[in-house]
Amino acid sequence: MGIGFKRFSLALETEYTKLVSTVKSPDLCQELRQRILRLSDVTERQNAGIHENAFFVGGTMFMHIHGHGHCDIRLAKADQDRVLFEGKARPHRWAPENGYVTFIARYEDDLTAAMELIRASHDHFTNGPQ
Repeated sequence: MGIGFKRFSLALETEYTKLVSTVKSPDLCQELRQRILRLSDVTERQNAGIHENAFFVGGTMFMHIHGHGHCDIRLAKADQDRVLFEGKARPHRWAPENGYVTFIARYEDDLTAAMELIRASHDHFTNGPQ
């Protein structure tokens, strides 16, 4: 891919994120970050590429957040298939082949469902393939 396409993709993803990531509670993203950071051996890198907050375990990025509450979560393929089938998340727009799904946390009530997916990813990368 050329640099022009990457810039175009970044601009398109940024506009998409602005449209879908309207969080109703200003503290929601901070609460989500804190819950993720309480998982074992998790580190965070802010402003990692196009991701505002990227979360790593064992050197592997297992999820990231674009904007407020737009979570891209990398799952094991079987978990990805199940979660999409059950309607618990949406397919990731750019990297579904890597196991990513998208979950938008807009309300406080969404945090439990978000953390269920995030824990599945964390467990996979803590105990499984890196």
